Amino acid sequence: MKDLFLTWLNRLLVADFFFVIFAFLWFLIGVAGYYAGIPLGLELWYKLWIPVFNPAIGIMVGGAILNWAINKISQQFSPKSDINS
Repeated sequence: MKDLFLTWLNRLLVADFFFVIFAFLWFLIGVAGYYAGIPLGLELWYKLWIPVFNPAIGIMVGGAILNWAINKISQQFSPKSDINS
């Protein structure tokens, strides 16, 4: 059960990571267009910052922390292997 959950969590985090990278590239292109005097969607990006991109970053950070915590807890409860045996 834990492995299935971690698999889906990791898939979600990978998809979210690429979405955040896409948003960052859109921001860079929008800023470049703003300074060049070409409308490339920076105003729309600003409108989407709070309702879309900000939660995506939060999900990415929260999922990474959750993944770390699950792995740490699993290590605490897993049987320790003796190196000398």
